[in-house]
This record gives sequence, C-alpha cells and structure tokens, in this order.
Amino acid sequence: MQRKIELKRGFDNTTVEEAYLVDLEQRHVDDYVNEWVEKLRLFSQEDKYWDWIFKLRYIGNQQNLEGYAVECENKTQGLMIIETQMHGSRLNIGKRLVYIDGIATAPINRIEIQRPPQFKGVGQALLNFARIRSVELGYEGRVGLHSLPRSEGFYEKQNMLNCGSEEEYENLVYFEYGVLRRR
Repeated sequence: MQRKIELKRGFDNTTVEEAYLVDLEQRHVDDYVNEWVEKLRLFSQEDKYWDWIFKLRYIGNQQNLEGYAVECENKTQGLMIIETQMHGSRLNIGKRLVYIDGIATAPINRIEIQRPPQFKGVGQALLNFARIRSVELGYEGRVGLHSLPRSEGFYEKQNMLNCGSEEEYENLVYFEYGVLRRR
C-alpha cells in the first residue's frame, strides 16, 4: 500500500511534494534502530525503549495487527501499529474501534528535540489514517489509544476525547475519537 499524505516543512511551512504512508517493513525498523533510538534516549523521550523490531515480528504473526510507516525524502518519519478486531469503544459501548497500539514520530520531527521540526503533520497523518482504516472496517471512524504523558496535549489538539486515566494501563490517559461525521 502507498497513500500520498500531506506534510509541511518545519522551517517554512511549505507542503512537501513526496510524502507517503506505506505498510511497515524492515527498512523502517532499521531507520528506527539506526537513526532514532540514540536521539530518543539522549532526549529522554517516553518511547525510548519501545521495541519496534519485536513489534514488526509480532504483527507478522497476527491477523488483527497492522503496521504502517510515513516515508519522506527516503527516510522513515513516523511509525504506527493498529489493532483492528479486539477493542471496543468506551464512548459507544458494544461498538468496535481501531486501537492504536503504538505511534511515534522521528526525533527530527519532535519540537522537544529539534526546533523547528524537519516535518510537521506526521502524527496527524497517522491518526487520520487510523480513522480512515476504522471507516474501511465498518467502525465509523472510531479510534482509541492510551497516551504517554507528554503526548496528551497533542491528542487533545487533535480533538480526541480525554476519557481519563486507566489504572489497568499504568494510569495512562485513554483518548478516543467517536463516529466520524462527514460534512
């Protein structure tokens, strides 16, 4: 799969011509290992110990998991894993949703690490695709996730509903998009 997405350059806010959302592959995990990990640890990012090598292997054995990456300028700019069959909505009990099991942007796209970021819109593009995938699966755009503490503001800016912290998920705050309303 290859889907064109919109990203902006951080230094001048111009649209990038060649940015794509693609299926997660080994080369994306290699970028993570070779180019992301050291910076994530150096800047004490909350996802610094996520094991994308394991995640890639794991999704290959599970029909309910899908992995995606954002590519731009021949580099991985974002990663996401979604679960498509086993999670239910907290807002619409009895309805399924796409659950984001992991979502990350490259260190060079994080304002805490680089100002201005190289590209803006990576996380938003991944979230938008999760909503699209939810619609494709018949879940009407419902998407849920548990946020790392420093990312909560980002999800609030994306208009996800803050459903509060959940003890069974290490007190992480659960966010959810409800039904996608088309205008």
